Amino acid sequence: MSIQNSMQLRVVPPLDAAFAPLALSNRAFKTDVAAAGDGVPLVIGLERGDGSISRYETVVFPAASAESERNLPYAERLLKSLLWARGACKIYFGGPPKLGHALAFMYAPGGARAFDGEVMAKAYERPLTVHVCAAGDVPAARESAIALGGHLNGCRLGFDAGASDIKVAAVIDGEAVFSEEFPWDPRPQTDPQYHFDQIMAALRAAAAHMPRVDAIGVSSAGIYVNNRIMIASLFRGISPELFEKRIKNLFLEIQQAWQVPLEVVNDGEVTALAGAMSLEDAGVLGVAMGSSEAGGFVTPEGNITNWLNELAFIPIDGSPTAPADEWSGDIGCGVQYLSQQAVGRLLPAAGIILDDHLGLPERLKAVQQLAVNGDARVIPLYQTIGCYLGYALAHYADFYDLRHALILGRVTSGEGGPLIQQWAKDVLAQEFPDLSAKITLHLPDEASRRVGQAIAAASLPRLPHAHA
Repeated sequence: MSIQNSMQLRVVPPLDAAFAPLALSNRAFKTDVAAAGDGVPLVIGLERGDGSISRYETVVFPAASAESERNLPYAERLLKSLLWARGACKIYFGGPPKLGHALAFMYAPGGARAFDGEVMAKAYERPLTVHVCAAGDVPAARESAIALGGHLNGCRLGFDAGASDIKVAAVIDGEAVFSEEFPWDPRPQTDPQYHFDQIMAALRAAAAHMPRVDAIGVSSAGIYVNNRIMIASLFRGISPELFEKRIKNLFLEIQQAWQVPLEVVNDGEVTALAGAMSLEDAGVLGVAMGSSEAGGFVTPEGNITNWLNELAFIPIDGSPTAPADEWSGDIGCGVQYLSQQAVGRLLPAAGIILDDHLGLPERLKAVQQLAVNGDARVIPLYQTIGCYLGYALAHYADFYDLRHALILGRVTSGEGGPLIQQWAKDVLAQEFPDLSAKITLHLPDEASRRVGQAIAAASLPRLPHAHA
């Protein structure tokens, strides 16, 4: 489902004139409802497997209004955004019944959002259900947050598993004594032993630089519950049977091999944690722009939540011509705008022709080399991604109480990082001055951008006692 945005953008992506930010169309919708003066409540509750509940309140046009046909496009994109930001196995839809039942049908098997429903079912090991009710019957919020990370004592291993490499660090009492990137190609692999062997080899290489290993912290894209892999694109080549048999408990197997405390956290969460640690502040939204787009959030109170924070699947573009995500099939989702996929997609518009046989990591490296060489064609490409980021942050600010936005990942490495940062700042300043005054956008130094997540990951486990 798409939303055509007829509003004039104050900052237009140089290589994507059709871009229609949901951040603007959502604000326009709410302004129009308020101006009509007859809006009705829409309350969405999202209940997760542990019973925690997130709640979001807004308004829509009443069913009898001539404008009510605008409700479904708005509510559908809103619900999808909330679902991937928070996660849910049960949705409470407190609003116009016809609207609620239409959305329930979309998330049912065979519906337009069946993919999203199936992923939630896998993540929480129960079918996703939609309960249509009155706004007043949506349960109160009941959030769950934990203090995790920031533990620097002892000899620790941390690694960040990406789609093109494993970044690993050896950390002694908070100081990195070794960090390295090991290439791997996990997605097409059909044998789980490949993943186990590659991860173990990287860990052993880092462990060789310490007298002992006290704990291991893992940062990886995907959905993890109690250190178990529920959903992760890194393992998409594994059959469902082998996934259940070997991959789901892969990190428990690794922990058994090392016999030390081990914690697995989504890589976006570790991005946010790295930011909070370096800034010595909280209210941090981390955006990792790598092979995909990962997100994480450290609350203003300094805690990590049990939310999904899967920014890759949150839609940010309402254009009917928006590109489709290859995995979900939906259009306008963040992965196509804030990752290596965005770089690959924008190459033709930038007039950059590369070998068709090059993968996305190699294409990004080629673009980065062009930037080093002073090739002006890369400038509008990075400016466009920065523009995407600015409008995306404004959309995310509807769901996260953030004071800081931290961007990491290979896409931000090299000459392009400052361009992306500046254009994102310009979007916030010109389109959303209230957010510009509230949110500080941070671009860590080059070393932190590349291996900072592995070092922060090392701080995840709490040691049962200090090592003598």
